[in-house]
Amino acid sequence: MTDRAALQQRLEQGIDALGLALPDGAVPRLLDYLELLLRWNAAYNLTAVRDPSGMVTRHLLDSLAILPYVSGATLADLGTGPGLPGIVLAIAAPGRSITLVDSNGKKVRFLREAIRSLKLDRVQAVQSRVEDVEGTYDCITARAFATVADMLDWGGHLLAPGGRWLAMKGRRPDDELEALPPGFVLESIHALAVPGLEGERHLAVIRHAGAAPAPAAC
Repeated sequence: MTDRAALQQRLEQGIDALGLALPDGAVPRLLDYLELLLRWNAAYNLTAVRDPSGMVTRHLLDSLAILPYVSGATLADLGTGPGLPGIVLAIAAPGRSITLVDSNGKKVRFLREAIRSLKLDRVQAVQSRVEDVEGTYDCITARAFATVADMLDWGGHLLAPGGRWLAMKGRRPDDELEALPPGFVLESIHALAVPGLEGERHLAVIRHAGAAPAPAAC
């Protein structure tokens, strides 16, 4: 059995270390999401991380580390897998409309169950290749499923003018950032200290150069 109290302590300590203040009830909902992921993962192999405490670090805290950089009223999480970072961000900072995109049917079925179970009213899951998704979003999140240039080539049409693309990477991707497609500029790059996680984590913030930057989230 998973020791929920121990996981809650680990999560709360990590949130404190990140300097975040989450809404009332967010921590229990994050743990509810983790329990749902553990149950589905046993049958559907949604993530290679199977240890619950490892999931707190590698999934929940790793996703929460980018929260200060999320902006705008609409967000698309591309290649979201089992909802990382999209579902975590939806729980930690409710209020914006979030679209979770993945091409894997098993993962999208899990996402839809998580949305229903966790009552994430402004979140939807879409089964699609990134290239085929329509619409525009103030903010786009993407874990390192490809190079930055490839991600922008495939999904750059989804970023609204002035919007921000948050590319989650391991090592600092300086070589990738030298070859951004036209219309995109590097706004900033941040070294992320994820509590309990060994190895480098970086976030590249890339702006669609068509207009002024989107306002920062409250």
